[in-house]
Parts: sequence; C-alpha cells; structure tokens
Amino acid sequence: MKGVVLAGTASNVGKTVATLATLSALEQAGYDPQPAKAGPDFIDPSHHEALVGNPSRSLDPWLAGEEGTRRTYWRGEGDVCVVEGMMGLYDGTKASTARVAEVLDLPVVLVVDAKSGMESVGATALGFQQYAERIGRDIDVVGVLAQRAHGGRHAEGIRDALPEELRYLGRIPPTPDLDIPDRHLGLQMGSEAAIDEAALAEAGETIDADGVAEIARDPPSASPADPSRTDATVAVARDAAFCFVYPSTVERVRERGSVATFSPLAGDPVPEADAVYLPGGYPELHAADLAESSTLDELGTLAADGLPVYGECGGLMALSETLTTADGDTYEMAGVLPADVEMCDRYQALDHVELEASFDTPVATAGTRRRGHEFHYSSATVDADARFAFEVVRGDGIDGDHDGLTEYQTVGTYCHAHAASGAFDQLLSV
Repeated sequence: MKGVVLAGTASNVGKTVATLATLSALEQAGYDPQPAKAGPDFIDPSHHEALVGNPSRSLDPWLAGEEGTRRTYWRGEGDVCVVEGMMGLYDGTKASTARVAEVLDLPVVLVVDAKSGMESVGATALGFQQYAERIGRDIDVVGVLAQRAHGGRHAEGIRDALPEELRYLGRIPPTPDLDIPDRHLGLQMGSEAAIDEAALAEAGETIDADGVAEIARDPPSASPADPSRTDATVAVARDAAFCFVYPSTVERVRERGSVATFSPLAGDPVPEADAVYLPGGYPELHAADLAESSTLDELGTLAADGLPVYGECGGLMALSETLTTADGDTYEMAGVLPADVEMCDRYQALDHVELEASFDTPVATAGTRRRGHEFHYSSATVDADARFAFEVVRGDGIDGDHDGLTEYQTVGTYCHAHAASGAFDQLLSV
C-alpha cells in the first residue's frame, strides 16, 4: 500500500480538513484510501474513520518503535494511505511528522494556509523543503495543498509560484461547511460532528487525486509480530465516555486473547473476563449518567474481589471516588481508587510519557518501563496513603512524580499506553 504524508506548516492550518478532503477526492477517483495519523491523537482519526469506514492507523515511532510503526502502517487496507501530520512538519520533541515520514520513507505534501498569499505559499513550501537538507533530515517534500484558497487567479498564482520540484496538488476552498466544532482536548469526535460528506466531496473536486496517488510510494516492509496466544479475555469499555482506543490495542488483545466490549453509559453488565480495560474519553461530559450506571457499582465490586482493572485517563476518573465537572457539579464514581478528580479550565498535561514500574501490577512487572502519552484537563487529589505503581521518567503523571494509582489489582493512570508498550500483553498474562 503506497502512502503520502500531509504535513502542516504549523498547528491549526487545517490538516484534518485537508486530509478528509483528500480521502474524499481519492474515493471519487476510484481509489480505496486508508487513513492514518502521525502521533498519539485519538480525535482526528475518529473523523477519518467516520468518512471512509476504515479504522485510522496511529503512527508514532517513539511509542511503537520503528518496526512497530511499520507494522501498524501495513495493517491498513486499501491502495493509497493518507497520513495526517501532527503540529508543524518538524515540530515535536519525541515524535514529529517528519520522523514518521522518515521511518516510513513517505513523500510529504505540505498543507499551507493560503488565505492571504500566493507567491508566499511557494516561498514557504520551498523553505520547508530545503530546511530538511540544512538540518540533515531525510524528508522529501514533493508538493503543496493550498488550504483556504479560492479558485481562478488565486489558485493560478499559487501554482505559478511553486518551483518545478514542488507539485501543485490542489486547494481546499474557504467555506464554513468544512468547519469542525471543538472543545477541550481538541475537535469533537467524528461520531459527534462529522463534516457533511457533500461538502467534502465538493472540496475534493479541487484536489488532484491522481497526482496524490502518483507521488505516493510504498514504505519498507515490517517484520511480523509473533505474539503467543492465551485463553484470557479482556472486557473493554466502548461508548461516548470511553472512546479513546487505538485500533492496534484491540488488535493486539485479539491476537493474544479475546475482547468483549461493554458500555458503562448504557448500564451494561461487565462481561465475564479475566481483566477489564477502561480507556480514556469524556467521562466528564457524561458524569451524571455514569453516576447512575449500575456498571460502575459492579466494577467496584469486581475490583474489590481482585479482578484486574486498568483505567487510562478517563478510566482513572471513572474509577475514582468522585468527579467534579467544569460546572462545579460533583458525582460519585466507582470508588475503587482513593482520589477525587476535578476538571480544570486549562490543560494540566500534554506530553509523551515514560513510566517505570515500582512493583508488580497487572500492567507491568517491577523495573519495566511503559511508554504512552498524556493530555488531560483534570487533576486528581489523592489520599495521603495512596500507592502509586509507577515513577514518572518523562511527563507529569498524577502528581508530577508518580502515575498508576493502585488499589487491589486495579491501576489507574493519566498515561495512555500504546499496544507496543507491553501493558496489554501483561494484562493478558495475569
């Protein structure tokens, strides 16, 4: 499967809309596009999947390693993969769009905000192309998509300004029909606020889909994973409150064991399982319903009986004693972990994370490390005698030095662990 990276000149230049319009253009032209996202984001991939129906692949070499990143890429289906970048092309401390492009040896198409420029678009693109050589990076910037560009003279001026080595691949017209509502943590999820497909199809008509397919190329092959099978079943919460799940995580669990899904929001009983996984999401938006859910009561009982439970971010919040929303309303949660969680006005952490286990738990043995990322607007006040499973090597964790609040066989972290970290392999083996 050939691929191409759509990279921004900076954050907030419209990469998600450009990616969706490109996916739409490829579909209209008869291709079978596969979406992907550079970095650890959950939200942008939800918009990709809402449009094309295929799960979007999250590509992060720091979380998954180079081979893991290539394996994740090759799990995709289709004939042309469109990788949406993160931030600006070269931005990022532990992971960047440029790094993903290097690891996969994919060409880069630069998404440039062209609202108020023509020749300046060419100058910007040429600078991004030449900067790679200046810093010794193997980045192949081959073309430009002009975001918020009108047709006619505007589009022609951009095309004419580009040097021969940079291909003009089309434009995204400026229209409010392509706006995606946002909130804390970023855009709303694709299942909540998907862009109108007719508007995307219209935008896709201004993109050179054949040109995108022509410049795309195959990444290096990846060595296959060889996971050993277990008889374990992991119950995974999946609904609007617990929606931050990497496809690779579910695939990893299914390769080694079995997955049973349930919805705490719907009051589903917890499936019979050897362990429970509560991923991140938006429990703060559904706190009243969760407080009334019999599922949280059952989780509290099962946890007290020793069933291994792993909660990430939103899962940590739901496993705590109470959750206070941004409106100041406080609701009782599962009461498994000795913490009270409160939503804040601004984000409390945003970074790639590395943790070292202080002792054995269902998700790590003592001395092992886990990699993931954190991005949250809540803070947790923990009891004085609280136990933490992890020392923070990189990131903020729960209190700046520790993560993995633990009680019984339950662990709650602000860290979202990647499937390649080993956390889910360990959960399957308890």
